[in-house]
Amino acid sequence: MDKLIIGNREFGSRLFLGTGKFSSPQVMRETISASGASVATVALRRVNLKEKDASADLAEHLDPSKYLILPNTSGATCAEEALRLARLGREAGFGNFVKLEIHPDPNYLLPDPVETLKATKMLSDEGFVVMAYMSADPMLALRLQDAGAAALMPLGAPIGTNRGLETRGQISIMIDMCDRPVVVDAGLGLPSHAAAAMEMGAAAVMVNTAVAVARDPVSMGVAFAKAVEAGRAAYLNAGASASGESLFASATSPLTGFLEK
Repeated sequence: MDKLIIGNREFGSRLFLGTGKFSSPQVMRETISASGASVATVALRRVNLKEKDASADLAEHLDPSKYLILPNTSGATCAEEALRLARLGREAGFGNFVKLEIHPDPNYLLPDPVETLKATKMLSDEGFVVMAYMSADPMLALRLQDAGAAALMPLGAPIGTNRGLETRGQISIMIDMCDRPVVVDAGLGLPSHAAAAMEMGAAAVMVNTAVAVARDPVSMGVAFAKAVEAGRAAYLNAGASASGESLFASATSPLTGFLEK
């Protein structure tokens, strides 16, 4: 069977959704439920980590038995800040899975490769299942893999831009070179973008802004889910190449002999 496994956990859906920017917790809950997503990310900076079990607050909106509530270190500007957030998150009840995000620049929010690599090694050594948000750099991907990353999360385009797969070529190389799941994260603005990422062989996609700010987030969440399924099916059945492209035309019906007696 076609299974997605990250760390020691199997996921039923290849669509991951963020929880930010929704108009209300109710809309967020309905959207994630309708989409069938397996993973819902939450920024640790938005959670009261002083509570003994901060994850219990989210259970009011998201059932942890249905979803992996994946804390992220968004807002961290260096490895030390990311480690502190991840450790506080684990103490607050979020477990060992963490989406590692380190982006010191406030304008473009591009991930810092040096600090991300440093933090990946340290968190992995502490038993965290690290899903590393990164630029689409194949050589960095190999370094992160060696440092213990359980999944690689290259950006399709800068966070929140909805510009799609601007890094398509590099992501394709990553998928070919690496033996960790590649989850395309950030910049996907349309279901067609998600389908294209899956057709390339991505293990999953991560979407937030495009769904949360849609006129009808629930319908858009379902649209992304269908696109992910279609793209995965296309990848698995495309044959010799993921695109099936050719320089030459090929008739779908015979061009000779059909008028002969």
